[in-house]
Amino acid sequence: MITHINKAKYLRDFRVWLEFDDGVSGEVDLSAEFKGPVFEPLRRVEYFRRFLLHPELKTLVWPNGADFAPEFLRSKLTMQA
Repeated sequence: MITHINKAKYLRDFRVWLEFDDGVSGEVDLSAEFKGPVFEPLRRVEYFRRFLLHPELKTLVWPNGADFAPEFLRSKLTMQA
């Protein structure tokens, strides 16, 4: 089954709240996930906060082309509801 994100909102630091298409939601801390050159700009909170929910891919994307697979983001969920 392919996972999609329906809603995303910035919380603080490098944390976002996500809601997936099956209704599962929770907080994701991405602070330890910025490996590689494309993720370098995301190490600055002011840039990290610029994510968007891509309308077709249904995952988080940044202006420089960085993104995380929705399945990866779901695996990182904490405080699920």
